Amino acid sequence: MTDVARVAGVSLKTVSRVVNGVATVDQELAERVHAASAELGFRANFAASALRSGSSTATIGLLIKDLSNEFYANIASAVAVVAKAHHTQLITAHSGENAEDELEAIFDLCRRRVDGLLIVPTGGDHSALKSEIDLGIPMVFIDRKPVGLAADSVVLDNFAGARDAATRLINDGHSRIGILVDTLNMATMRDRLQGVRTAFAEAGLALDDSLVVTNVRGPIEASIEVDRLLASSAPPTAFFCGNNRSGIGVLRSLWQRGTNEALVSFDDFQLSELMPRPFTVVRYDNRALGTISAELLFRRINREVFDPTTVVLPTELCDRGITGLRGPQPQASQRARCT
Repeated sequence: MTDVARVAGVSLKTVSRVVNGVATVDQELAERVHAASAELGFRANFAASALRSGSSTATIGLLIKDLSNEFYANIASAVAVVAKAHHTQLITAHSGENAEDELEAIFDLCRRRVDGLLIVPTGGDHSALKSEIDLGIPMVFIDRKPVGLAADSVVLDNFAGARDAATRLINDGHSRIGILVDTLNMATMRDRLQGVRTAFAEAGLALDDSLVVTNVRGPIEASIEVDRLLASSAPPTAFFCGNNRSGIGVLRSLWQRGTNEALVSFDDFQLSELMPRPFTVVRYDNRALGTISAELLFRRINREVFDPTTVVLPTELCDRGITGLRGPQPQASQRARCT
């Protein structure tokens, strides 16, 4: 700024006022400052200014696992819309594959002096983050509650969604249901599996644990498990998948086989209504996860005081896929397909 003032032939105070958008600066002086800034390649460093003054950096951080996944991408897109409305820039960071990497990424964002953090946690203990919250960096957790830390969170009703899914399959006459879920280190998967177990208990049925498969992380693993389960002496007549990645793998295998096992998968996905056989998804508004979380964070950034809160978003069952193509079709009563 001193160099700009020298080239423009104005005071340092005038440069400061122009940089900060003060409207009362003389137009000729402002033009000289802009011309000098362009000549010197000067850009205001708002991060340095905030560090010096202790003011807001007008940035928030979003820690997320996989932006290539539609679920996470929709959350990030929704958060970006809210951030823009608050004249704030969004920094998106990768959380890594384990709790240690996640904490390292969170502390890195804190060192960059973001005004607040939105975190889609991978797991582990979050108690170490209390000191950062106490120092004035609010945090909101998305999709999963933090462990060992009292903080705001926005989550899905995973238990009810899975219970409803299993109940539908049971009501359609299925008692041998293959259950494919990701790691039980994630609270979401534990809740979904518990929802399935509760549906069986409420129906007076015993869930065969040999049909419960954990650590199914994607379509390939899901396809392998479908082949294994269907090759058993007492194969399942239906499948429940804990997320859309495993659901896609099961859907692909069943279509290739041309068989009529029913399928319900947690999470909707793009073009699901055009898949070549009918199935059902547990649907929810994943953009709402991002929107509500971001709005909650800005309430904290604006110094609103309230007890740590958890917002639980509902789910619904929606029929997907098309009928009339190759292979037998699952039998089910007429239901609303959802949009």
